Amino acid sequence: MRAKFWHERWDRGEIGFHQPGFNSHMQRFTGRFGIEPGANILVPLCGKSLDMLWLAEQGYRVTGIELSERAAEDFFAENDLVFERITASGMTIYRGQMIEIWAADFFKVTQRDLPRMDAVYDRAALIALPPDMRPTYAAHFTQLVDEGTPVLLITLEYPQQEMKGPPFSVTGEEVDELFSSAFEVEHLLQEECLSKEPRFREKGLTRMEEQVFLLRKRGS
Repeated sequence: MRAKFWHERWDRGEIGFHQPGFNSHMQRFTGRFGIEPGANILVPLCGKSLDMLWLAEQGYRVTGIELSERAAEDFFAENDLVFERITASGMTIYRGQMIEIWAADFFKVTQRDLPRMDAVYDRAALIALPPDMRPTYAAHFTQLVDEGTPVLLITLEYPQQEMKGPPFSVTGEEVDELFSSAFEVEHLLQEECLSKEPRFREKGLTRMEEQVFLLRKRGS
Protein backbone atom coordinates (compact mmCIF):
# COMPACT_ATOMS: atom_id res chain seq x y z
CA MET A 1 0.00 0.00 0.00
CA ARG A 2 2.58 2.52 -1.10
CA ALA A 3 1.98 5.93 -2.63
CA LYS A 4 1.60 4.61 -6.17
CA PHE A 5 -1.22 2.28 -5.11
CA TRP A 6 -3.32 5.11 -3.68
CA HIS A 7 -2.62 7.55 -6.52
CA GLU A 8 -3.79 4.91 -8.98
CA ARG A 9 -6.95 4.22 -6.96
CA TRP A 10 -7.88 7.91 -7.03
CA ASP A 11 -6.98 8.30 -10.71
CA ARG A 12 -9.22 5.33 -11.61
CA GLY A 13 -12.01 6.45 -9.31
CA GLU A 14 -11.75 3.24 -7.28
CA ILE A 15 -12.80 4.84 -4.02
CA GLY A 16 -15.36 2.45 -2.57
CA PHE A 17 -14.00 3.45 0.83
CA HIS A 18 -15.52 6.92 0.43
CA GLN A 19 -18.75 7.20 2.43
CA PRO A 20 -21.67 9.25 1.05
CA GLY A 21 -22.75 10.53 4.48
CA PHE A 22 -21.56 11.30 7.98
CA ASN A 23 -20.29 8.52 10.24
CA SER A 24 -22.85 7.96 13.00
CA HIS A 25 -20.21 6.91 15.55
CA MET A 26 -18.32 10.13 14.95
CA GLN A 27 -21.51 12.08 15.55
CA ARG A 28 -22.26 10.12 18.72
CA PHE A 29 -18.84 10.16 20.35
CA THR A 30 -17.11 13.38 19.30
CA GLY A 31 -18.43 14.99 22.48
CA ARG A 32 -16.10 12.70 24.41
CA PHE A 33 -13.15 14.75 23.15
CA GLY A 34 -13.94 17.41 25.74
CA ILE A 35 -12.79 20.22 23.45
CA GLU A 36 -14.37 23.58 22.63
CA PRO A 37 -15.43 24.97 19.24
CA GLY A 38 -12.41 26.47 17.54
CA ALA A 39 -10.21 23.54 18.55
CA ASN A 40 -8.24 21.83 15.78
CA ILE A 41 -8.97 18.21 14.83
CA LEU A 42 -6.48 16.17 12.81
CA VAL A 43 -7.91 13.70 10.27
CA PRO A 44 -5.11 11.44 8.93
CA LEU A 45 -5.48 9.88 5.47
CA CYS A 46 -8.68 11.90 5.11
CA GLY A 47 -9.46 11.37 1.42
CA LYS A 48 -12.46 13.57 0.64
CA SER A 49 -14.40 12.45 3.70
CA LEU A 50 -17.66 14.29 4.33
CA ASP A 51 -17.01 13.80 8.04
CA MET A 52 -14.74 16.84 7.82
CA LEU A 53 -17.77 18.94 6.84
CA TRP A 54 -19.71 17.79 9.91
CA LEU A 55 -16.80 18.52 12.23
CA ALA A 56 -16.47 22.01 10.75
CA GLU A 57 -20.22 22.56 11.16
CA GLN A 58 -19.77 21.90 14.90
CA GLY A 59 -17.31 24.79 15.00
CA TYR A 60 -14.07 22.82 14.92
CA ARG A 61 -11.14 23.61 12.67
CA VAL A 62 -10.10 20.56 10.65
CA THR A 63 -6.66 19.62 9.33
CA GLY A 64 -6.70 16.65 6.99
CA ILE A 65 -3.63 14.90 5.64
CA GLU A 66 -4.10 13.13 2.33
CA LEU A 67 -1.57 11.79 -0.18
CA SER A 68 -3.71 12.50 -3.25
CA GLU A 69 -4.08 16.07 -4.50
CA ARG A 70 -6.99 14.77 -6.59
CA ALA A 71 -8.85 13.94 -3.37
CA ALA A 72 -8.23 17.40 -1.92
CA GLU A 73 -9.36 19.14 -5.10
CA ASP A 74 -12.48 16.98 -5.34
CA PHE A 75 -13.39 17.67 -1.71
CA PHE A 76 -13.51 21.42 -2.14
CA ALA A 77 -15.06 21.31 -5.62
CA GLU A 78 -17.81 18.81 -4.77
CA ASN A 79 -18.80 20.72 -1.64
CA ASP A 80 -18.67 24.17 -3.28
CA LEU A 81 -16.10 25.43 -0.79
CA VAL A 82 -13.79 28.36 -1.49
CA PHE A 83 -10.12 27.58 -0.90
CA GLU A 84 -6.65 28.81 -1.63
CA ARG A 85 -3.75 26.60 -2.61
CA ILE A 86 -0.52 27.45 -0.83
CA THR A 87 2.85 25.87 -0.16
CA ALA A 88 4.24 25.53 3.37
CA SER A 89 6.88 23.24 4.83
CA GLY A 90 7.49 22.02 1.28
CA MET A 91 3.91 20.69 1.03
CA THR A 92 0.82 21.80 -0.87
CA ILE A 93 -2.03 22.91 1.38
CA TYR A 94 -5.62 23.38 0.27
CA ARG A 95 -6.92 25.93 2.77
CA GLY A 96 -10.58 26.78 3.24
CA GLN A 97 -12.30 28.76 5.96
CA MET A 98 -12.54 25.96 8.56
CA ILE A 99 -10.94 23.04 6.74
CA GLU A 100 -7.52 22.58 5.24
CA ILE A 101 -6.13 19.49 3.56
CA TRP A 102 -2.42 18.88 3.40
CA ALA A 103 -1.58 17.02 0.19
CA ALA A 104 1.32 15.12 1.70
CA ASP A 105 2.71 11.76 2.73
CA PHE A 106 1.44 11.33 6.29
CA PHE A 107 4.69 9.64 7.31
CA LYS A 108 6.72 12.69 6.29
CA VAL A 109 4.64 15.25 8.19
CA THR A 110 6.14 16.17 11.56
CA GLN A 111 4.68 17.86 14.62
CA ARG A 112 6.75 20.96 13.78
CA ASP A 113 4.93 21.25 10.45
CA LEU A 114 1.42 21.19 11.90
CA PRO A 115 -0.52 23.63 14.02
CA ARG A 116 -1.36 22.30 17.47
CA MET A 117 -3.76 19.37 17.26
CA ASP A 118 -6.39 19.28 20.03
CA ALA A 119 -7.93 15.96 18.95
CA VAL A 120 -7.63 13.29 16.26
CA TYR A 121 -10.31 11.47 14.29
CA ASP A 122 -9.27 8.25 12.50
CA ARG A 123 -12.03 6.41 10.69
CA ALA A 124 -10.18 5.24 7.62
CA ALA A 125 -6.43 5.54 8.18
CA LEU A 126 -5.44 2.55 10.34
CA ILE A 127 -7.72 0.15 8.48
CA ALA A 128 -6.29 1.33 5.14
CA LEU A 129 -2.85 -0.01 6.05
CA PRO A 130 -1.60 -3.61 5.82
CA PRO A 131 -0.25 -5.26 8.99
CA ASP A 132 3.41 -4.47 8.32
CA MET A 133 2.71 -0.72 8.06
CA ARG A 134 0.48 -0.35 11.10
CA PRO A 135 3.25 -0.27 13.76
CA THR A 136 5.02 2.46 11.79
CA TYR A 137 1.76 4.39 11.55
CA ALA A 138 1.12 4.07 15.29
CA ALA A 139 4.65 5.21 16.15
CA HIS A 140 4.52 8.22 13.84
CA PHE A 141 1.00 9.08 14.92
CA THR A 142 2.15 9.11 18.55
CA GLN A 143 4.86 11.65 17.73
CA LEU A 144 2.35 14.09 16.20
CA VAL A 145 0.21 14.69 19.29
CA ASP A 146 0.79 16.11 22.77
CA GLU A 147 0.05 14.67 26.17
CA GLY A 148 -3.68 14.49 26.88
CA THR A 149 -4.74 14.58 23.22
CA PRO A 150 -7.90 12.51 22.65
CA VAL A 151 -8.30 10.25 19.62
CA LEU A 152 -11.50 8.76 18.23
CA LEU A 153 -10.48 5.59 16.38
CA ILE A 154 -12.93 3.50 14.34
CA THR A 155 -11.90 0.09 13.00
CA LEU A 156 -13.40 -2.89 11.22
CA GLU A 157 -13.01 -6.50 12.28
CA TYR A 158 -13.81 -9.44 10.00
CA PRO A 159 -12.24 -12.79 8.98
CA GLN A 160 -9.26 -11.46 7.04
CA GLN A 161 -8.95 -14.65 4.99
CA GLU A 162 -12.39 -13.98 3.49
CA MET A 163 -11.47 -10.67 1.84
CA LYS A 164 -8.36 -8.95 0.63
CA GLY A 165 -8.03 -5.43 2.04
CA PRO A 166 -8.13 -2.51 2.10
CA PRO A 167 -10.02 -1.94 4.29
CA PHE A 168 -8.19 -4.40 6.51
CA SER A 169 -9.42 -6.15 9.61
CA VAL A 170 -7.96 -4.71 12.82
CA THR A 171 -8.81 -6.45 16.08
CA GLY A 172 -9.24 -4.83 19.45
CA GLU A 173 -6.22 -6.78 20.64
CA GLU A 174 -4.10 -5.21 17.90
CA VAL A 175 -5.32 -1.73 18.82
CA ASP A 176 -4.09 -2.40 22.37
CA GLU A 177 -0.75 -3.70 21.08
CA LEU A 178 -0.24 -0.69 18.82
CA PHE A 179 -1.30 2.10 21.17
CA SER A 180 -1.48 1.05 24.83
CA SER A 181 2.16 1.88 25.54
CA ALA A 182 1.51 5.57 24.79
CA PHE A 183 -2.26 5.96 25.14
CA GLU A 184 -5.03 5.10 27.53
CA VAL A 185 -7.36 2.94 25.42
CA GLU A 186 -11.11 2.81 26.09
CA HIS A 187 -13.28 0.46 24.03
CA LEU A 188 -16.54 2.35 23.45
CA LEU A 189 -18.53 0.16 21.09
CA GLN A 190 -18.62 -3.01 19.00
CA GLU A 191 -21.45 -3.19 16.48
CA GLU A 192 -22.40 -5.58 13.67
CA CYS A 193 -22.24 -3.72 10.36
CA LEU A 194 -22.22 -6.35 7.59
CA SER A 195 -26.00 -6.05 7.20
CA LYS A 196 -25.46 -2.43 6.13
CA GLU A 197 -22.58 -3.22 3.74
CA PRO A 198 -23.84 -5.21 0.72
CA ARG A 199 -20.60 -4.66 -1.17
CA PHE A 200 -18.72 -6.63 1.47
CA ARG A 201 -21.32 -9.40 1.56
CA GLU A 202 -20.90 -9.70 -2.20
CA LYS A 203 -17.18 -10.25 -1.66
CA GLY A 204 -17.94 -13.24 0.54
CA LEU A 205 -17.69 -11.84 4.05
CA THR A 206 -19.67 -13.77 6.66
CA ARG A 207 -19.04 -11.38 9.57
CA MET A 208 -18.04 -7.77 10.07
CA GLU A 209 -18.10 -5.53 13.14
CA GLU A 210 -17.29 -1.87 13.51
CA GLN A 211 -15.38 -1.02 16.68
CA VAL A 212 -14.94 2.38 18.30
CA PHE A 213 -12.13 3.37 20.65
CA LEU A 214 -11.28 6.51 22.57
CA LEU A 215 -7.55 6.96 23.07
CA ARG A 216 -5.91 9.62 25.20
CA LYS A 217 -2.16 10.19 25.12
CA ARG A 218 -0.36 9.63 28.41
CA GLY A 219 2.30 11.91 29.78
CA SER A 220 5.91 10.91 29.24
